[in-house]
Amino acid sequence: MDRLLYGVAYYDEYMPYERLQQDIEMMKAAGINVVRIAESTWSTYEPQKGVFNFSSVDRVLDAMHEAGIRVIVGTPTYAVPAWLVKEYPDVLAETPRGRGKYGPRQIMDITHPAYLYYGERIIRKLLERVKDHPAVIGYQTDNETKHYHTAGPNVQLQFVKYLREKFGSLDEINRRFGLDYWSNRVDSWEDFPSVIGTINGSLGAEFAKFQRKLVTDFLAWQVGIVNEYKRPDQFVTQNFDFEWRGYSYGVQPDVDHFEAARPFDVVAVDIYHPSQDQLTGAEISFCGDMARSMAGGGNYLVMETQAQGFPQWVPYPGQLRLQAFSHLASGAKMVSYWHWHSIHNSFETYWKGLLSHDFQPNRVYREAQTIGRDFERLSDRLADLKITNRVAMLVSNESLTALDWFPIPGGKIKYNDIVRRMYDALYKMNVGVDFIHPGSEDLERYKLIVVPALYAAPDELLHRLNAYAAGGGHVVYTFKSGFSDECLKVRTSVQPGIIGEACGIGYSLFVEPNGVALKGEPFGVGRDGHGIESWMELIQPTTAEVLAYYDHPYWGGYAAITRNRYGEGVAYYIGCMAGEAVMAGLLEQAVKEAGLWGKDQELRFPLIAKSGVNRHGRVIRYVLNYSGDAAAFDYPHADAVELLSGRTVRAGERVTIEPWGVLILEEQQGKD
Repeated sequence: MDRLLYGVAYYDEYMPYERLQQDIEMMKAAGINVVRIAESTWSTYEPQKGVFNFSSVDRVLDAMHEAGIRVIVGTPTYAVPAWLVKEYPDVLAETPRGRGKYGPRQIMDITHPAYLYYGERIIRKLLERVKDHPAVIGYQTDNETKHYHTAGPNVQLQFVKYLREKFGSLDEINRRFGLDYWSNRVDSWEDFPSVIGTINGSLGAEFAKFQRKLVTDFLAWQVGIVNEYKRPDQFVTQNFDFEWRGYSYGVQPDVDHFEAARPFDVVAVDIYHPSQDQLTGAEISFCGDMARSMAGGGNYLVMETQAQGFPQWVPYPGQLRLQAFSHLASGAKMVSYWHWHSIHNSFETYWKGLLSHDFQPNRVYREAQTIGRDFERLSDRLADLKITNRVAMLVSNESLTALDWFPIPGGKIKYNDIVRRMYDALYKMNVGVDFIHPGSEDLERYKLIVVPALYAAPDELLHRLNAYAAGGGHVVYTFKSGFSDECLKVRTSVQPGIIGEACGIGYSLFVEPNGVALKGEPFGVGRDGHGIESWMELIQPTTAEVLAYYDHPYWGGYAAITRNRYGEGVAYYIGCMAGEAVMAGLLEQAVKEAGLWGKDQELRFPLIAKSGVNRHGRVIRYVLNYSGDAAAFDYPHADAVELLSGRTVRAGERVTIEPWGVLILEEQQGKD
């Protein structure tokens, strides 16, 4: 792990003919220095119960080692073999939609005793085989692990035990969850019904939290097994993924990333994103910032990203390079493609790899060669980038679940849409962001905290946020914040409850807007950018300054957006789903007021600026052009060497970046 890793997933088992040595030659020509293997092929390694065959693993490890290519070995537990399902049909997860059918991956009950028994056995057999091999640098547990909505009788029994341990008594559960409603009250543990049919959002949200804990526990269990075998020079990781909307989009609903990441030596993620004319880099940045935050500010691995992928993802010339260096700019230490070759049959036939189905060099492969050369040449300058941000976004799985139970009218706007509207606005103004979670205790390290739709939160968290503002912090809340406690029980006070003190507002009424806009042109966005959608709270300020009112014959006397001085700090509140332009204008004001507006913020999308400090103590600055047009700007920082070209760039010099291009500048000040 002392240099940048550039890799691919490689499946010798899927190859239509023998070509291992030819693949290795092409990998080396592309600068590939690491491959990931084994996570997908349990049935190949154990074709019959208790019959093991690791010959394909052996030959790949030996060949890669001879070629000087490192290997990450995955535990092959995310797709179960047919014999296991034949012998234990109920190993397939029972979900609210019924029992799964064999064929797809990730359809098993991750708590099933037979699955865990045979899963542990295949892990141990594989690790016994590979642990001492010099090619192996680390292990990946499972693959994009989630709970797969497992909710059968055995899971319900575990949930009841979880409730008993957490809440102690049924009286407490009935009170906290309001189970008297519609005669949902339970007065005997033996009578506790399946949660699959519940209409109680509090109970349903607690079950979703429990399901996320199943993932945390399952991954910790696998880490414990792998740790028995791994050498001191090897690591263990997991490739976490994100909410999927045809690409990586937002906070993962089915995993508590911050808790699940704790046992791992290094965090890894899978990041997929729109490409071609839709390439903005926002998903690369969002997921990378999340990964770095999960890692406590450390570097992370991109275990999977696209080379070609779907037809709409085949990159324009220059985009593969831009994407690779965008990952590094957010703190990645490895960029690895899923996958090396395009598969010739089955489900992912048209999810293409670095090589097409003909295995011949192509334009994407040739561009990858340039990336590999630059990664090797610049590894010492670009690896281990340390990034420090003064803005954080507080994200909450509990609030995400709550807004699934109590959706915003129309159903179009979900929790992650609110998150991304705020994040994307900050991204496009080149404001670096960390992610924090409800349990984070170091709020004071940030000057500005952005809080999207914190619907479900304990009193203690809201008091901490008030104290943060009173102590000089700046905070921006959106609608739906502070509304209920951690059990989704609505607070009986004037909304937004506890944070209303810091925000200097209150409201009791909320409506669905119909053709409503904001009065005037708030934040200078113009008449075309002031519309709102889906939700509006009719805010009455107490001490707050009103930044925008609703433009409506009946609701026009109510505030839409406010700002309040509270102690030494400031609290903003956005009471509606404001459009992108208004959101950007408000956040720009908040960033400036927090004293965080600097030289990079004078650049705007499609030019994205990111920076950090390398292992030599020198500032590295990336400027990324997410546009098909060349872009020019006046370089605003200290003299630097542009590492890709080797030329010196002076402060104030006019610089041009080619379409879909990247500049990497190392300031000459600082220690070497």
